[in-house]
Amino acid sequence: MKNQSITNNLDWICVIIYSVLVLLGWLNIYSSSLSSMEGTSEKQFIFIALTIPLIFVVLFVDGKFYEKYASIIFGVSLLSLIGLFAVGKTIAGQRCWYGFGSFTLQPSEFAKAATALALAKYLSDSQINLKDTNRQIQALAIVLLPVLLILPQPDPGSALIYSAFFLVLYREGLPSWYIWTGFSAILLFVLTLILQPQYVILLALLVIVFIHFKSRMADRNIVLSGILFALISGFVLSVNYVFTHVFKQHHRDRFNILLGKSVDMKGIGYNTNQSEIAIGSGGWFGKGFLEGTQTKGGFVPEQHTDYIFTTVGEEWGFFGSLVVIALFVTLFLRVIYLAERQKTKFSRVYGYCVAGILFIHFFVNIAMVVGIFPTIGVPLPFFSYGGSGLWGFTILLFIFLKMDANKVNEW
Repeated sequence: MKNQSITNNLDWICVIIYSVLVLLGWLNIYSSSLSSMEGTSEKQFIFIALTIPLIFVVLFVDGKFYEKYASIIFGVSLLSLIGLFAVGKTIAGQRCWYGFGSFTLQPSEFAKAATALALAKYLSDSQINLKDTNRQIQALAIVLLPVLLILPQPDPGSALIYSAFFLVLYREGLPSWYIWTGFSAILLFVLTLILQPQYVILLALLVIVFIHFKSRMADRNIVLSGILFALISGFVLSVNYVFTHVFKQHHRDRFNILLGKSVDMKGIGYNTNQSEIAIGSGGWFGKGFLEGTQTKGGFVPEQHTDYIFTTVGEEWGFFGSLVVIALFVTLFLRVIYLAERQKTKFSRVYGYCVAGILFIHFFVNIAMVVGIFPTIGVPLPFFSYGGSGLWGFTILLFIFLKMDANKVNEW
């Protein structure tokens, strides 16, 4: 009766959208790998088939298990990331996988769900108040620990996804200045790459002076304004050093191409250029399934993984792409809706983590493919080739669907 109630209370809207996205993903992998990557679609089909027993395991484990053992799951996840430095398999310069013969497993794909569980467990404590600085540090430590282990692999794409947790923390009471500081730092960094540092500092000074005199007399503090200006100036003056000496050459090249400072269509800019050509050639209605000339010709590198959306754009056109985007957006909104109606804080926070992780993956991948974000290894959920990614996203989503189905038993 208990298992029957789980299937009865399961949110089938999410399950159907998930199933449709996985199917559409496989069709696009089949198309993009047909001419040059034999066996890829067959392997992905096996990965998809294995998600079925995985889903059953996730759903039939007691819902309280995920909350009770969240800390242990998180600890095991951290150990799996640490283990990569000793016995990890290096592919394309990244030590991100465990090798088991011809099969590889990427622990960072599963660490997202583990981190979401740990953060939900921490924030569900009734004594936690994110207005408290100590609590802020502890919550941020949960998010940043896996990031510090993922960055040296190096895997900046996976590390970037953890920014999703800041949106969750903000929802749960983290002061807004954290978010504004992050956005301001990114904006200042980009502006300094485009303009001369002195112009950016002058612009910052004008903004600070304007805000200072627009604020109420009681809120004016010239010392704080001076400290803020000094911090901003120091940050701006450090950008060129960081860009030149900390960033690697391929990172610098990608930023320069994105900002229009250099164009290398045969080198580092080849992927983005071919991606834009493929999507643009699809027009309104696309060339038809298996009829994409860019796809069949293998002109877009990594098209079955990070650039899978180019196949959608070329073969299904603008309207087909719009349908895929609408499916993703509907899934995000549905998860947020379900999160809001949870009876426990643990389930609600975890639900927001799920929505945030999926959204950041979706947004960065699409922005990267259409050329408005630097090329970085971020797969499209349920679409991109790979067993670890598909299983990681599946576990992430269905743990939450299990919690949602179990809410009828919560008090």
